[in-house]
Amino acid sequence: QGQLVQSGGGEVQAGASLRLSCTTSGISFTTAAMGWFRQAPGKEREFVAAISWSHGNTYYSDSAKGRFTISRDNGKSTVYLQMERLKPEDTAIYYCAADVSNGGSWTHRTEYDFWGQGTQVTVSS
Repeated sequence: QGQLVQSGGGEVQAGASLRLSCTTSGISFTTAAMGWFRQAPGKEREFVAAISWSHGNTYYSDSAKGRFTISRDNGKSTVYLQMERLKPEDTAIYYCAADVSNGGSWTHRTEYDFWGQGTQVTVSS
């Protein structure tokens, strides 16, 4: 059974940077697409970023594009989300996710098979 353990997050001021990490076990990480989602209070979980397994192709939401960077280290079975120039509207619980079936619809949360425990990111103005 796949397990995803997240680290990072916290409370920062607007304009600061944070890096989230997500280390996996029990899955074939090198053939899994990985994604990050977030959920703000009272809102649905939304797509933030994804990275393919084959060529490391990356995909971003409009709100993340240009400020966030997703990357993966296959040797460590870990995916990262580097977040720059954070805004108060980035405040949410962030979740990493693994798609081991590689259906390709990586912006959709239903595509993913395993999820991390979530980590809070709070950005104050």
